[in-house]
Amino acid sequence: MRKVIWFCFLLFLVTSCLPKQKVLTNGPAKVVSNSDPVKRIYPQPVAPRSATAEAYIAQYKDIAISEMDQYGIPASIKLAQALLESGNGNSSLARQANNHFGIKCASGWAGKRVLKDDDEIDDCFRVYDRPEQSYRDHSEFLLRKRYAALFELDKNDYVGWARGLKAAGYATNPKYADLLVNIIERYQLFQYDSPESKREKIQREEKVLAEIIENIPLEVNDAAAKPPVKMVIHEVKKGETLFAIADRYGIAIAEFKQLNNIKGDTILPGQLLLVSN
Repeated sequence: MRKVIWFCFLLFLVTSCLPKQKVLTNGPAKVVSNSDPVKRIYPQPVAPRSATAEAYIAQYKDIAISEMDQYGIPASIKLAQALLESGNGNSSLARQANNHFGIKCASGWAGKRVLKDDDEIDDCFRVYDRPEQSYRDHSEFLLRKRYAALFELDKNDYVGWARGLKAAGYATNPKYADLLVNIIERYQLFQYDSPESKREKIQREEKVLAEIIENIPLEVNDAAAKPPVKMVIHEVKKGETLFAIADRYGIAIAEFKQLNNIKGDTILPGQLLLVSN
């Protein structure tokens, strides 16, 4: 059965490389009208961030574990990505739209939506009723052929997943994989990962690969919903101080500390600091 699924997957992979009629343009996201009013998140003065990484992890770790058990994505990877992309849950999208991964509307989204300046003015982002829906949507976004090889990894192989996400183009920054691993090991997120038996792994792989094959015709539209993550990551050099780095990038020191969950002033050479997300 597994060989049959892989054969079908490879067949789709080959045929998907053939020339196709262009479906999407590079213009701004279109807001699909529906019965729900479209809200707009207006730029506001920077407010002190309230939630810490530890508080975020405590609140959402069970959701990440549930997604791991369903699809095989390590809970540690899911939490590390959510921490980065939602700013510990303090981003306007996370607070006002329950959107923890910055997923945009795209043409196939029929649910609630909110407008926020991003790559374009008034970019359209998805609104969820509950954070669980955002986590599930993110898992389903990864069910694409470009990430298919990752689902062959053990579901507690967070290093393999971090490197695989970067290699597959999930994020543009070359330090993205290192930053994920740094966060996972800093907060010991690997404690939420769990191994699986050989039989369980085979069953999961067959199920996930079948879903990836089913999703292939929809991938052109799905790609617009989650463009590669763009974030600035600074690697601390010898002699640099936290204050000097914050000043270099024009960030208030309190905001810089909150962004990286730093309580004191000590940083070490080689440490990766998030400058923007």
